[in-house]
Amino acid sequence: MSSVAPRIPGARVLDLFAGSGALGLEALSRGAEHVTLVENAPSALRALQANLTALGAGERATVVRTDALRYVGGLEAGAFDLAFADPPYGKGLASALVESFLAVPFARLLCVEHRRTDPLPAVPGAWERRYGDTLLTFLTPPE
Repeated sequence: MSSVAPRIPGARVLDLFAGSGALGLEALSRGAEHVTLVENAPSALRALQANLTALGAGERATVVRTDALRYVGGLEAGAFDLAFADPPYGKGLASALVESFLAVPFARLLCVEHRRTDPLPAVPGAWERRYGDTLLTFLTPPE
C-alpha cells in the first residue's frame, strides 16, 4: 500500500478478488473516495460484509458478487483510478487479468499480486516489488 499511497486520496479504487476486503478497506482508511470490491466466493463475501459493517464503511463501498474477469470485461477505459488484484495463485488468473487490462485499461494504475513463478505478459513500463516468492506488479495503461 505504501507504494501507491500518494495516489489513494480521493481515488476511485477497485479491489478484484477482494476476499475479506483488506486492500479496499485499507485504501478507504487512506482517503480513497470510493471502493468497489469484487468477489464471488460466498464465505469471502460474508467476511467482506462483516468487515464493511464493523468499520462503518458501507456508504463508501460497493460490493459486486461476480467473477472478477467477467467484471473487468465490462469496464470502460479509465473507469477507476487505482485497481488492486490478488487472484488465486497458479490458475492463470493474474495473466488473464493483465491481458484484459492491456485490451481495455480500466484503471490508471493496476497492482497485481502473484506468485513469482506465475509469469505475466510483458508490459512496457511495468515495475515490480518482490516479497519472498510473491511479486507485486504495477502497470499503467499502454501509450
